[in-house]
Order: sequence, then C-alpha cells, then structure tokens
Amino acid sequence: MTTITIAEDKLQKVLEDVEILIEDVASLINQEKVAQARLAQIKANPSLGKSEKELDDYLKKRGVRLG
Repeated sequence: MTTITIAEDKLQKVLEDVEILIEDVASLINQEKVAQARLAQIKANPSLGKSEKELDDYLKKRGVRLG
C-alpha cells in the first residue's frame, strides 16, 4: 500500500466538514421524526391540521365577522 502524506490543517478541515455533514444528517432524521409525530397528532385530532384560511372560511359561514 502507498503512503499518503496529508497536511494537518487539511486533515482538520476534512474532519470538520465530515462532522458538519453528520450533524446535517442527524437533523434530517430528527425532522422526519418530528413530521411523523405531527401527522399522528393531526390524524388523532383533524382540526389541528386546518389552515388559518380554512378556519376563517368556517367562521364566515357561521356568520362571524372577521377584522
């Protein structure tokens, strides 16, 4: 096998980049869990998934004046 010489500052930069990538992947995985938990909440109580516009339309149908 051939020996490769890498400057310490270059190696440190690569290690920092790898650490950032690992953190990004961990964040994406966590976001997936958060999204799944939110979907479960909405399935359990569908009114949580209503948008503000949908709620405003509902109130208007009921005769509520919105500012």
